[in-house]
Amino acid sequence: MINHARLYSGDGVVRPPVRFYVWVTLVLLAIGAPLSRAEASEHGGVLRIAYNEFPPFAHHTQTGEASGLIIEMTRKVVEEAGYQPEFLFLPISRVYLYLKNGTVDAWPGLTNIPQLEGEVLESWAQPMTVQLSAWYLDGKSPLDHFDDLMGKTVIVIAGYTYAGLIQWLQESDQILVTEAPNHRAAIDMLKRHRGDYVLDYHAPVREILTEPSDSIVRESEVRSRTAAWLFSLANPRAAILREAFDDAYLRLVQRGELPVMPRNGQSYVIPGFPEAYR
Repeated sequence: MINHARLYSGDGVVRPPVRFYVWVTLVLLAIGAPLSRAEASEHGGVLRIAYNEFPPFAHHTQTGEASGLIIEMTRKVVEEAGYQPEFLFLPISRVYLYLKNGTVDAWPGLTNIPQLEGEVLESWAQPMTVQLSAWYLDGKSPLDHFDDLMGKTVIVIAGYTYAGLIQWLQESDQILVTEAPNHRAAIDMLKRHRGDYVLDYHAPVREILTEPSDSIVRESEVRSRTAAWLFSLANPRAAILREAFDDAYLRLVQRGELPVMPRNGQSYVIPGFPEAYR
């Protein structure tokens, strides 16, 4: 209850009590102050979702739209959780930066990335497995042990961190690392014998192996990783968003609208793979 008792000043003017002014000020601030993004998210607002070029899981169409397997899955989960997705196309280094500073709320990406340790929360739901492979030419030796890379030239995709493995490769004095701007260029470099192996992911490479000369390209599995939704810890509601995503994913699976992917399912690591990046 507001006390409307009148107060008289020395000049005889009737003035309301001080707490009345405080109350009016708070009301005006509440009406006029915009919601922060975290507060808007609480009320089913827009979530900024980062994505990078990683076909067929995620890619940027010619019309500027986000598309791909994990993008469509993310769109369903976001809407089921009661939010609206705003997809932001970024190079992978910018994805990491924006997750750290809270410019984006979430990213559908690989789990256990060293550069993001302590910066993100990973969803319980891990809806996809991503395989890293070593690509080589027919007649050459497959990669049976990670030590087989010693003394070799390895072609990598510019901007990819391979969940931190790129640093290990670049610091090795026994492996020569050379970069390609994209998946197609990497395979073409391999066919021109500008490297012994291409280190790249299974799905995007399989999608671009369409030329007749690509029939000589072979594959050795190196590492399989799970993908999840990673939430920026710079957002104070990261844990709430994670819970909302996990619940939404489970509802969609129960209705048969998304495939189920057991958490901590089977994975593969090639012998000799650096322990710190397993």
